[in-house]
Amino acid sequence: MLKYRVAAIAAAISAASIALTPMTAASATTAWEQWTQIKGVFDVDGPRTDGSMVVAGSAALYLVDATGNTTPFARGPGGYHEDAGAEAYLAVSRGGDVAGAQCSFAPDETFLLRLHVPIGITRINAAGDETGSFANLTGVSTLNGIAFDTVGSFDHRLLVTGPAGGKTTVFAIDCNGAVKVITRSAPVLEGGLAVAPQTFGSFDGDLIAPDELSGKIYAIAPDGKVALIARPALPTGGDIGVESLAFVPEGFVSRGGAAYYPDRLTPGNAHPGTDHLLRLTSDSLGAAGVQEGDMLVATEGGASLIAIRCGSSCSIVPVVSTATKAHGEGHLTFTVNAPPPSPTPAPPVVKQSPVPAAVVDFVGQWGIAGVVMILLLGVVAALAVQAFRHRAK
Repeated sequence: MLKYRVAAIAAAISAASIALTPMTAASATTAWEQWTQIKGVFDVDGPRTDGSMVVAGSAALYLVDATGNTTPFARGPGGYHEDAGAEAYLAVSRGGDVAGAQCSFAPDETFLLRLHVPIGITRINAAGDETGSFANLTGVSTLNGIAFDTVGSFDHRLLVTGPAGGKTTVFAIDCNGAVKVITRSAPVLEGGLAVAPQTFGSFDGDLIAPDELSGKIYAIAPDGKVALIARPALPTGGDIGVESLAFVPEGFVSRGGAAYYPDRLTPGNAHPGTDHLLRLTSDSLGAAGVQEGDMLVATEGGASLIAIRCGSSCSIVPVVSTATKAHGEGHLTFTVNAPPPSPTPAPPVVKQSPVPAAVVDFVGQWGIAGVVMILLLGVVAALAVQAFRHRAK
C-alpha cells in the first residue's frame, strides 16, 4: 500500500515537472515513413517468434515481415471474420506464465476485442486456423483497449479496458479465460495500453493508459489505484488526442530496430490518413534523443510523437513535432534486431605425439607391464645370441 501512496505523490510531482519542463526543438529530420500499405489498417502488435507482426485491417488480419511483405492471416474457414469496420484492437501473446492460474499463454496466439454481443475477447491460435471465444466481459458498453502484462506485476495476464457510466473498468484475464476485475472506477480511457517496465520510476509495473479527450496519461496499479502521470502539451479531443503509447524495449537503440504505427484511411476527416503502416527506425529515434525504457506517446490526429522519461522525476523529449495528415490508430509496436552471433571458438590445437600411433595402440591394448616384459625378453634374447656367438669362436 505504501508503494502506491508514494506513487501517487510522485505522480503529482512528475506531472508538475512535465508541465514546467520546456520542450526542446525536435530534429527536423524525424518524420514517419509510409512503410507499407494495408487496406483498412487500424492496429498492429508483435513481433511473433518468427519475427512477423500481426496487423488488423477491417476484419482482415495479415502477417507482415521485417521487409514489408504482407500475407493474409487467419482467413480460412476456421479463421477470423468478425467486427468488420470496427476498431477491434488486438494483442499478440509472448507466452507468459500465470502463476495464480497455474497455466501459460501459448506464444504467437492473437487475442482481439469482440465488440458485438456477447462482448468479450476472441482468441486465434498461432496457425490462424482456430478461432473461438476466449472470455466474455460484462458490465461495460464496449471495449476500447487491450495489452499483455509482459512485466509480471499483473501476473502476466491479458489486460482489457471498457467504459461504463463515465468510468472505465479494467479487466485482467488469465490463460484459462478466468476474469478478474482490477477496478471499475478508473477515469475515462481509450487507446493503446502498456505496462511500464522497472526502469519507469515510481510507475514501474503499472498499466499506463491515455485519455484522448483530455490528453491525460494515467497509471493504474495492480490494486486498482490510479495516478496521473502527465498531461503533455499535445492536441486533445476525439479523433485528435493521444491514441497510443508504448515503451522502447531493451536492445532497440543498441542493436537496432523500428517502431510502427497504423495510419488508417479516414475519408472526410481533418486527418484523412493513407492506409499505411508508418515506421520510424531506431537510428532516427536515437538521433531525436529517444532512449531504451522511454515511453513513446502518439496522437491520433497527425501522428505527433513524444517520449516521456521517468526516474525520480519525469521529462519530455519531442520526437515528431510537425503534424501530418496521418490518422493514427491502435498500438505502437517495436521490432528489435537479433543480437550478433557469438564468435565461433577456434578448434583446439592437437599436438602430434612423437610416438607412432601403432605403438600407442599397442601399449593401450597390452598395458605397460606387458610391454616391459616383452622388452626384457628381447634383451635376454639378444644377450643369449651374443653368448652363443662368443662360444662359437
